[in-house]
Amino acid sequence: MKILRTIMWILAALCFLIFASYNWRPVELTLWQNLVLETKVPVLALLAFAAGFVPLWAYHLSVKWALNRRVRALENSLKNMALARQAETAVSNAAPIVDSPVDKAGTKAGEPADPFNPSNPGSEGDGA
Repeated sequence: MKILRTIMWILAALCFLIFASYNWRPVELTLWQNLVLETKVPVLALLAFAAGFVPLWAYHLSVKWALNRRVRALENSLKNMALARQAETAVSNAAPIVDSPVDKAGTKAGEPADPFNPSNPGSEGDGA
């Protein structure tokens, strides 16, 4: 994508140079009644382009900056939430297991059934 942008800028600069070479004539620009600015046509065209481009470019950069700030804030909150959940899970897994009764499958109460154990009647891996 950067190569296309570079090609477009080169073509625009080339077109402007051709325009400037064919229109290098002085023009008088009356600013006030007694203040007259004499300049060349390409300089006037370049100033008009800059007057339209610079404010929109500054607006684009400010929106891009604000959106990047919002994305960083959301990423940080997501990271903090994941770390808090991970710490909560680690604390609950580190709790000591008290002696609990053994259920029919031969596992302690609260443990998941082993899907690969054929003696487990409720397992999903028995093919029945």
